[in-house]
Amino acid sequence: MAGAAAVSGAASVAANAKPGGRVAIETGGAVLSSEGSSPVVGARAAAAKAQAGAPDEAPATTGGLGGIREQMRTQRKLRVVTLVSLAVVVLVVLPAFFGVRAAGSDPVFGSLDSLDVPSWAEQKVDDQSSGSRWCFTDCTFRERTAQSQKSFTETTAAYTSALTAAGWSPWKVGDCPEQAVDPKDSTYTCFKRDEFTLDLWVSPPDCKVDQVAANDPSVAGATAPPDPKTLGECAGSAVSIKVQNAIEDTRGKPDPDPSPITGETPDPELSNDPLLEPTPTAS
Repeated sequence: MAGAAAVSGAASVAANAKPGGRVAIETGGAVLSSEGSSPVVGARAAAAKAQAGAPDEAPATTGGLGGIREQMRTQRKLRVVTLVSLAVVVLVVLPAFFGVRAAGSDPVFGSLDSLDVPSWAEQKVDDQSSGSRWCFTDCTFRERTAQSQKSFTETTAAYTSALTAAGWSPWKVGDCPEQAVDPKDSTYTCFKRDEFTLDLWVSPPDCKVDQVAANDPSVAGATAPPDPKTLGECAGSAVSIKVQNAIEDTRGKPDPDPSPITGETPDPELSNDPLLEPTPTAS
């Protein structure tokens, strides 16, 4: 068998002989020349070539990691921008929106608008307010005036029923009213709900007041006499609603303790103290 392999090898060498005295020998997958090359040299050359090609593939790997880092950096920026936007909306936009809406519409006047009052009892409505809603210096004092087409008794009953249905409770307290009213042509009632107090005053209409003033001798000539044609047309009543914060309403609260120092400061009394006498001058 060994002799046959040698003969086969010799035949292969003869077959691969090249001009110029060089012979190529096949050894497995490698081809050797007759000038002394070896399979080890071929393996080293292949390894050197592989090492030379490795740097060409490194940038691709580096580029992939850099792309991942860039994506992560972009996502972090988006998260930060989203959180900042939400913070601005919660801390700035929403308070500004609700503040503008609250400043534009008073909730107390809004509750008065929602009262179930007949249309004939709320003609020519006019709202006025003063003070601070947050009670910085003075709490807000609100007043609504309106005209009613019916008598003061019907108007009082309509407003009392509407206020009671809205949660207002009658409030019996001193100084309500602060000035006496004539029960023949007007009524004055106080109510309370939550942190507010409400005064309801139903009085004669303005035209009736002008007639009374014209017939009063003490103010004769101060006002123009009423037109006889309009005397019979003066009907209805005037409505006044005043709302204030209960902490500002002193009615029903005890008076603060009086100061122990009362009266006038007495004049100082001079005694015979020698220190009060002028020092004599030297002669």
